[in-house]
Amino acid sequence: MKDKQHIVISGDFIAYTSLSTDEKKILEQSLYKLFSQLQEKFDTFSRLIKGDYLECVVPDPANGLSVMLAIKTFIKSLEIEEKADNNRSKVFQTYSIRLAMGLGTLDRFDIANNVIDGDAIYRSGRAISDESTHNKERMVIKNTLFFSSKNKDLTFNIETILALLDHLLARATSRQNEVLFLKIMGNSEKIIAKQLSVSQSSINQHSTASGWNGMDKSIRYFSHLLSALT
Repeated sequence: MKDKQHIVISGDFIAYTSLSTDEKKILEQSLYKLFSQLQEKFDTFSRLIKGDYLECVVPDPANGLSVMLAIKTFIKSLEIEEKADNNRSKVFQTYSIRLAMGLGTLDRFDIANNVIDGDAIYRSGRAISDESTHNKERMVIKNTLFFSSKNKDLTFNIETILALLDHLLARATSRQNEVLFLKIMGNSEKIIAKQLSVSQSSINQHSTASGWNGMDKSIRYFSHLLSALT
């Protein structure tokens, strides 16, 4: 276990306090459904901590970017705020969550006792802490996707890709994010169209507008790169 590389994704919700109690409950219920889907698709282990912070262990590092983007697009696809009448609400709707991948070993990964400990989770946690905007009056969001590893060149290359994906996702609508999520989870446009009760051409338009082709190539590149290194 100690020599095996894992990816741990840590997530910190942005402007979480802008949500009402009911909205927080909806978000939490939705997240547990997401955790179940990620476990089935990628064999992950996910947990929610204190409502506004999550952690997800990805046993196969090659799946790291897929899982990160699945979490991001899923949350951004949720329309849980009734109105955005203040800046913090608008910030949540635009950015939703800050996510960091940490690549490294895990000294302890005990699902039964809910214990995760090791370099991978330290790295993801530190990256989130460094970028946290908790208790700051002025929220300046530059990036929301991060990567940390011992390999400086790898980290630089992956963070360059994440910066571009961040730019795309910040501008994607909730419906576009929903389509992106379903694609990341392996669904064809035909299946997605049937599930959302729209035409296949409409799904294709959403995919094109949200930059799916570039995202798909990024996921494939990440998977190839991590498969070769781990």
